[in-house]
Amino acid sequence: MQLNTKIRNVFNVDLILRSLFDNSTIESLSNLIDLEIKKGNKLEVVISKISRNQDIPLSFTQERLWFLSQFEPDNAAYNERLAIEIKGSLNFLALEESLNQIIERHEALRTNFAFVNGNPVQIIAKNRVLELSQINLENIDNANFEAEIEELFIKEGQKLFNLSEDLLFRTTLIKINEQYHVLLFIFSHIVWDGWSFGVFVREIATLYQSYTENKTPELPKLPIQYADYAYWQRQWMQGEVFEKQLAYWKEKLASKLSPLQLPIDKPRPPIQTFAGRRFLKVLPSKLLKEIQQLSRNNSATLFMTLLAAFQTLLYRYSGSEDILVGSPIANRNHPDIENLIGVFINTLVMRSDLSSNPTFEQLLARVKDVTLGAYSNQDIPFEALVEKLQPERDLSRSPFFQVMLILQNAFVPKIELEDITLSSLVVDNKTAKFDLTLEAYENDSGLFTIFEYNTDLFYHSTIVRMADNFLTLLESIVNNPKEHISKLSLISQAEKEELLYTWNNTYCDYDREITIHQLFEHQVTKSLLLLLLSLKTMN
Repeated sequence: MQLNTKIRNVFNVDLILRSLFDNSTIESLSNLIDLEIKKGNKLEVVISKISRNQDIPLSFTQERLWFLSQFEPDNAAYNERLAIEIKGSLNFLALEESLNQIIERHEALRTNFAFVNGNPVQIIAKNRVLELSQINLENIDNANFEAEIEELFIKEGQKLFNLSEDLLFRTTLIKINEQYHVLLFIFSHIVWDGWSFGVFVREIATLYQSYTENKTPELPKLPIQYADYAYWQRQWMQGEVFEKQLAYWKEKLASKLSPLQLPIDKPRPPIQTFAGRRFLKVLPSKLLKEIQQLSRNNSATLFMTLLAAFQTLLYRYSGSEDILVGSPIANRNHPDIENLIGVFINTLVMRSDLSSNPTFEQLLARVKDVTLGAYSNQDIPFEALVEKLQPERDLSRSPFFQVMLILQNAFVPKIELEDITLSSLVVDNKTAKFDLTLEAYENDSGLFTIFEYNTDLFYHSTIVRMADNFLTLLESIVNNPKEHISKLSLISQAEKEELLYTWNNTYCDYDREITIHQLFEHQVTKSLLLLLLSLKTMN
């Protein structure tokens, strides 16, 4: 997507995303661009500054978040959280000054929301000042300070924002000792997204270094602000562009959408809840390299392969051949918004057909088509899709999908300055926006997979087992990608042997053994374990 955006910006041509996969060498891509230029298929997208002396509309994403805040005013699920470790000799005043300079630089952080003439509008303050609060944990035992940080993180994250009055951005500096601090950030999602984290930390580092050295900060001037983008988006997503993309999604989501019936541990509440927890599972670096190689062999990206594998897991758990998974996209497809703080993120619906028991490679080809089609029609906001397509609403579930996949590549970078080092700190915020979210990111140690789940639906042990199943499934895929998805293993051979022979060390006839093996090629649920136990008892 970033490559396609840069080609559009440099050559003013709009290439179909699939063409980048079909023209994967510099020569063939160059010939394609020349051909598009000769055809005169130029595309110039300009986001202009607008007057602030008018009612400024919200972007589509902001509007949905604003309506959610009105509908559920006590819900803090859309408070975004970030924790940054600071190691070294910290200059408190320079840090506070840097934070206020960022608020001055980005209008989104000085924006509130009001209801005017029947519509929500942006109200941008000329000045807002943040006072950095401090908490001292120097007297806390070293073995307990992590728990204290997590408790503060959750407590601060549950505090609600008043969208019409508050500065939609809170910070707390936690002092562990003279050489170690943790900076907690709580943002309302209506002014912030994941990409903004990286922008924020890079600018904090630049400003902080300048202030500690008594130099004038040097950050490139921002050509536009978020309000300009929101106004442009409202104009852009009209007429031909909107109708073309809407037609695509109408076709993809036209047939009946049945909710994914994952086996849950608790009765589903009548209204969707957001209580959650996370579980981290690290996949070995060797396996990550094998997945990457499999992706290259099939002209696919790592995301496509992980999506195909995840949808296989969901198919095996649910028995459904129609799997819908949501996935966020940065939506920063214009150079003027790449360095802006704000909420640009969009959500795409990846609907894959797993019927006819395809091999994994066949499924990956289907998923590749689904992914490229979704990315080529990514501009239409998810909120507009819900409004136009009007899926059957159920207050106990989110519309279209209940499961999400995120391949994270917008990380907060580790930054080393003269006196301090900044790096992100992973803290469980105890919330979940969906039934289940799988977040993955590459690391030197391998592929980090984080399973975020709704604790009102699942027990922790269920998710631990699911993560183990996913690891085994990926190992089975890279070892035999031509195997049919119903035959790919979810349980390791050692686990099978333990359950089949250690648990059942008495005589077992051949037919019954085959039956149990067949059962093990499907999801291992509590009911299956109970069945195995009952078979053991019968023997």
